[in-house]
Amino acid sequence: MSAGDKRQPAIADAHERERALDPRRSLIVQAPAGSGKTELLVQRYLRLLTTVERPEEILAITFTRKAAAEMKRRVLEGLPSVLTAERIADIAPRLRVQTIDALCASLTCQMPVLARFGAQPEIVEDARELYDEAARRVLALDPPNAPAERLLAHLDNNVDTACGLIARMLARRDQWLRKTGGAPERAELEAAFAAERERLLARARVLLPDASVELAQELLTKAGGWRKKHKRAQSLQEGDTDGGLLAALAALLALPPANYSDAQWEALSAMLELLPRAVAQMMVVFAERGQADFTEIAQGAVRALGEPDAPTDLLLSLDVRIKHILVDEFQDTSISQWELLERLTAGWQCDDNGGDGRTVFAVGDPMQSIYRFREAEVGLFLHARHAGLGTVPLEPLRIATNFRSQAGIVDWVNSTFPRVLPGAEDEISGAVPYSPSVAHHEAQDGDAVRWHLFDERADEARRIVEIVMAARTANSQGSIAILVRNRGHLDHIVPVLKQAGIRYRAVEIERLGEKQVVQDLYALTRALAHPADRTAWLAVLRAPWCGLAPAQLAVLAENTHGTVWESMHDNARVAQLDDDARSRLERVRTELDAALAHRLRGNLRDRVEGAWLALGGPACCGDATELEDAGIFLDELAGEDEAGDLADHGALEESLEELFALPDLEAGADAVEIMTVHKAKGLEFGTVIMPGLDRTQRHGDPPLIIWKALADDLLLLAPIREAGTARDTAYEYVRNLEREAEDIEAGRLFYVAATRAASRLHLLGCIKRDQDGAAKLPAKRSLLRKVWAVASAYVGAAPPQHMPDPAPVAPPQTFTRLAPGFAFPALPPAAQWQAPAAAQQENEVIEFSWAGETARHVGTVVHRWLQRFADDALEGWTPARVEGMRPQLARLLERRGVSPAECQDAAARVVRALAQTLQDERGRWLLGPRADARSEYRVRSVVGTVIHSYVMDRVFRDDSGVRWIVDYKTSSHEGADVEAFLDRERERYEAQLARYASALGAVPGTMLGLYFPLLAGWREWRAS
Repeated sequence: MSAGDKRQPAIADAHERERALDPRRSLIVQAPAGSGKTELLVQRYLRLLTTVERPEEILAITFTRKAAAEMKRRVLEGLPSVLTAERIADIAPRLRVQTIDALCASLTCQMPVLARFGAQPEIVEDARELYDEAARRVLALDPPNAPAERLLAHLDNNVDTACGLIARMLARRDQWLRKTGGAPERAELEAAFAAERERLLARARVLLPDASVELAQELLTKAGGWRKKHKRAQSLQEGDTDGGLLAALAALLALPPANYSDAQWEALSAMLELLPRAVAQMMVVFAERGQADFTEIAQGAVRALGEPDAPTDLLLSLDVRIKHILVDEFQDTSISQWELLERLTAGWQCDDNGGDGRTVFAVGDPMQSIYRFREAEVGLFLHARHAGLGTVPLEPLRIATNFRSQAGIVDWVNSTFPRVLPGAEDEISGAVPYSPSVAHHEAQDGDAVRWHLFDERADEARRIVEIVMAARTANSQGSIAILVRNRGHLDHIVPVLKQAGIRYRAVEIERLGEKQVVQDLYALTRALAHPADRTAWLAVLRAPWCGLAPAQLAVLAENTHGTVWESMHDNARVAQLDDDARSRLERVRTELDAALAHRLRGNLRDRVEGAWLALGGPACCGDATELEDAGIFLDELAGEDEAGDLADHGALEESLEELFALPDLEAGADAVEIMTVHKAKGLEFGTVIMPGLDRTQRHGDPPLIIWKALADDLLLLAPIREAGTARDTAYEYVRNLEREAEDIEAGRLFYVAATRAASRLHLLGCIKRDQDGAAKLPAKRSLLRKVWAVASAYVGAAPPQHMPDPAPVAPPQTFTRLAPGFAFPALPPAAQWQAPAAAQQENEVIEFSWAGETARHVGTVVHRWLQRFADDALEGWTPARVEGMRPQLARLLERRGVSPAECQDAAARVVRALAQTLQDERGRWLLGPRADARSEYRVRSVVGTVIHSYVMDRVFRDDSGVRWIVDYKTSSHEGADVEAFLDRERERYEAQLARYASALGAVPGTMLGLYFPLLAGWREWRAS
């Protein structure tokens, strides 16, 4: 290739990529990081569009709204390459690209009875309150409840602990409900433990024929290491080069028991009886609240489709309509989602000859499966690769080209991760071996991957600052990210970044309750809600708007049995303060006097916000981000308000612990991104910095029951240990198996972090040394331990043993408060407003005045639901779903004042208008996804002194960039000449739409339109 040749290098796996686009094949594609798997799926979608009669025959599924929107955007951009402009205008609004949760919701809407919902529930992302309520109900002892009594006795009668354990089990029911619902017998479960003991003993005897539990105790220490003074142990250690024998013998020291004790079985039986009851109570709570979680929606969708041998009408209709299913991020599939896909493809005939022409295309990367905590089961990907999806065999395919990272990073990943990830795959444990990539970009100068190992955390933090500075010098436009395993690993890094003046954008890192402005607002809230809350009042007086010193607070608070508020009015105590403190106190007291005078009047949010503004709270904020965080707190407070007070202080505090503060709103494009590895998945950065590799993950809370599915349909099941007893060997054994699966996933998490880097990857950690100065092995569950064979070569020399300890550096103490003479800024000049003359106020034509109130209400309801269709971009809306809403529409019309005698006819009219819109191509064109689209768009314009107010039903730009202004008219016509009627309607409303166009501003080529849902009628014309 000549020096001037700018052609891109050939794609190494071009043949496999072309094979993936074959619309006749059902495939499961493993696509490693940076290989463009979403683009591959988009290209297959476009290829399929050229083979189907209707775009609805293709269903593309992903797992997040952001991913679905990105996929749809790419498909729309690619349409001109495969279809004509006329065809694009027809099918663009009909593309089915949606999240799997949206698909489940649409299915349950169409079959609400079979889904066991009735009315469609509201989907809640955080259902912990509902789980807690169900747990408390199932533990109620009136009437007598023997299983609950047995469980409480097992937990030392700690009701809160029992409720928490059951609530956490309800959140994970998608994983265990199938396993406990059949009430397994004791003999069946004990046989599983016996089989596991035999398996471990057989594995050890393959390596050492006389292996036994007694021999393992003789050769190994309690910690699982070789005994140093035992001759045979030392001899075996010399021959055990890979550590396999040591691991096999150590496993014999931790064998599970062969049988349950009677106490264990009684407790487990009680739990197995209570959990299905808890699920039933949860369903009652869901029904009472009109809410459900994502798991219930997914399970409801499966129920709505019926069984493969007894399909519902919905499944049969989908079976006719859907010809091709594409699934992105298939490695993140949960059990319920897998069952849904099995139902959707039940009865599909696929074979080497093409079968019935229907296909499944699943693409993902099992090496990037890191969402076990969200019930993702990577073993399902492995199972599908070998056994297919239900009745559909899937042809496995691997692509390998990495379009993201330079060759230096790809080569390092290829050489390192075969030792980090397991060597063989295993569906049960979720073990996924490494699959190598091929770099598409050439190597860059310098080290692509650099190790930085330190003895002190402070040195690690300082090196991060140096790396950031160097990266900015090398490429001022390059992106930089600091990725951590969990947010606690940033505790020593963020202060150093601030001290160095490096702006950063922390994405979902800092909790809202950790922000100082929110802590001050929370203290003010508690003080106003409870005047006797001593701690809250002291925090209010310490806050920046008052800023009393600790000694001054002591003057007010010590040696008194009264409240702090009473002490603030004690003239003798106040007189002991200096002039500045007294002035500050009096200002705060004056403002809070007014707030407390209105206690329990109005709503709490308004009182807190009013007091905060009066105290000068906004002036205490350091930047716009803190002001926004204050707004988030106040919005959350409004949600917890009950009759002007807090119904549950604990609920508000929990919300502050769960909500995240906003990232720096003023950070520029060059700001360093800080986020967890989970949050970074799917992103890429020029330079990636990964500190804290030596740190471990915090253990989760122990579950009520722990389980592990084994081969041959065996199940290990163990109850949580009894309160006050020693460790339970059965429970600990199964929990250790679960931790092994977590450790395997940790290796994949490391892979995800490393493959975010395009140009440079920096790996940092701290080590500990023994007495001789040699580096110790990192913690067993740390990422550094997984890659220690590589990282150990970069350990530097030990620091001098007698080096004097550095002088302790006190953390910087800053005390911010308002200046003594603080005054509010002057108000801007008052706006001059002149009321328009009543005669000049324009009145819009009342469309339905000629037809009576009922027709007007029908029009209002139709407009409302057309707006909903447009907001949802028609996703999930079908005529069948609208028909199922008839009772709801009748109630809505009755609430609006339609007489009961007319409600059913009026509801039928609404259903007909909405259903015909969904079936009409023009209606779907109007309501589908559009650029700059707005529905029920309110606009006010002033001409002279006259105010004109308009509500425009639909405004958007089409694919050619032409602006459309459309009005819906629910007029009906019973005569024969419908076209003449539509022409008269155009004449009637032409002036109205012209005023709409004028209010929006003159845009050449603006098109105006009238749409008649009841008639599927349409009139359009160009604005003059």
